[in-house]
Amino acid sequence: MQTTQHRRSRNGSSSSPRHNRNGSNSSKRRPFSSSGSRRRNNNISNQGPRRGGGSFRGGRHHGKGRRTGRGGRVQPTFDPSQFINKNPVEQKEEIYTPKHTFKDFGLVYRLVKTVHNLGITTPSPIQDQAIPEILKGRDVIGLAETGTGKTAAFLLPLIHKTDKEYNRQTIILTPTRELALQIEAEFRKLSKSFKQYATTCVGGTNIRPQINALRRKNHFIIGTPGRILDLIDRGNLKMDRISTVVLDEADRMLDMGFIHDMRKIMDAVPHAHETLFFSATMSKDIEALVHDFLTDPVTISVKKKDVTNSIEQDVVPFAHSDKFHTLTELLEDPAFKRVIIFGAMKHSVEKLSKALVAHGIASESIHGNKSHGQRQHSLRKFKSGNARVLVATDVAARGIHVDNVSHVINYDLPSTFEDYVHRIGRTGRGTQRGKALTFIAE
Repeated sequence: MQTTQHRRSRNGSSSSPRHNRNGSNSSKRRPFSSSGSRRRNNNISNQGPRRGGGSFRGGRHHGKGRRTGRGGRVQPTFDPSQFINKNPVEQKEEIYTPKHTFKDFGLVYRLVKTVHNLGITTPSPIQDQAIPEILKGRDVIGLAETGTGKTAAFLLPLIHKTDKEYNRQTIILTPTRELALQIEAEFRKLSKSFKQYATTCVGGTNIRPQINALRRKNHFIIGTPGRILDLIDRGNLKMDRISTVVLDEADRMLDMGFIHDMRKIMDAVPHAHETLFFSATMSKDIEALVHDFLTDPVTISVKKKDVTNSIEQDVVPFAHSDKFHTLTELLEDPAFKRVIIFGAMKHSVEKLSKALVAHGIASESIHGNKSHGQRQHSLRKFKSGNARVLVATDVAARGIHVDNVSHVINYDLPSTFEDYVHRIGRTGRGTQRGKALTFIAE
């Protein structure tokens, strides 16, 4: 089973090489280097990003940088102005007029009825454009962010196809266990009037139940690349009947170092299969995957608003000895109703959450050292409002979507500007407004 430390490549590498994007930011920008010292009070490590070299251009790490004195991670440098946007542009999203109704797609009646019973009256842009192409059997590149209805965009036509061809199988790869479980939940809602079955194979839980589940008939197999490859290698997952491969959030799988696992899985799939490829971005690395994995694909792009322009952003200066005190003062404001705080390291995230609880602030944490069950428990408490604060690392937070997050706080600087954009995108979702604050050492 993929452990809570997400599996990367099979050669033991922890991540795939980072490459600088074209279109770098201006070299004239004055870099900001943050430093941090270990907190001696409040029983918490004040382990913010420490002094280090390296710059970030175009959102990716560029330059070697310097590590902390004890061999710690390379620390980022940013211009503080990147985190300030006190007057975000009120962007009005264009009203999309779909060309189809769900009935127009030719989906089986029971599926159309289920969709309407769920309160979904008209297709979203990605659904309107992708469903007809998937029904035709085309390979599809869907460029869409989370929250655009892309899960239903591929599940609906695949459930329809499975109803017509009962022995077909689909495998869905996702970057995180949380996203895999969300897809399974969506499948169960959409397929409830069909005798179709799915199993989810992710790390952080006992592998034996997953092996047992794979012995039964499964139309949909959903999982993270590392766990799926483990099951293939063990002989528990046979790929000879796979008709469709869905690569969901392919950009994040690439960023998390799953490229080698993805290639090995694709090599095990029969040559005659369809590939549905969903990603938020189309970088050079993603283009290479498209070339290798898809045949004559149709590209569907759903452009979302610029997150960094639509969320109020500001910096919070702090003295090294007062970082935790600065945070608790912020959280005394009742406007901070539901807050996600991002930290750099697993152990510092856990310590910060415990320190907040000791300070009387209901807090939960999500990071790679927690088991699958522990992470789900923390997420449920945060979603239900029993915890006002969720402290998380970047990797653990991917695939987590919570409504009505009022604030995102970057307690530690992100590693890349892309990570920053991903973090602050947890607030201001849909028509909601949000605020993002980034701690900067004075």
